[in-house]
Amino acid sequence: MTRSTFRAATLGGSADDTEAAFYEALQTGDIERLMACWAEEDDIVCVNPGGPRLLGAGAIRAAFTAMFEHGTLRARPSQVHRVQALASAVHSVVEHVEVVLDGGVREAIVQSTNVYHKTPQGWRLVAHHASPGTVHEAQRPGQPPPVLH
Repeated sequence: MTRSTFRAATLGGSADDTEAAFYEALQTGDIERLMACWAEEDDIVCVNPGGPRLLGAGAIRAAFTAMFEHGTLRARPSQVHRVQALASAVHSVVEHVEVVLDGGVREAIVQSTNVYHKTPQGWRLVAHHASPGTVHEAQRPGQPPPVLH
């Protein structure tokens, strides 16, 4: 599929629809679908955990292409906190990311902020900032923190 096909699919959708497409693209390693979630602006920005600030579509595409060469990224968003205005939306999410290590698959917790703008093409990602999180941050509100024995 082409970028315009993905664009048409989300036209008239919501920021939630674009977010779902973004995480699905991560899980399937589909760089075209992932890039279709981003706005066509020079000042889009992405910061992955422990990585540099990536400015513009070229830098973002190159970073995710390199990441996908090592496999897909199994990231599931949860605990989405939404702040939305007429033409922008900010989602704070806890990502549960499966990481393959020598000892097997482990889950990492990542805190992410996704910023969307409503464009003529639909809701598009303009900023993704992700930082390492902790198990405590992954707890649902009202849940007691884990106890180590």
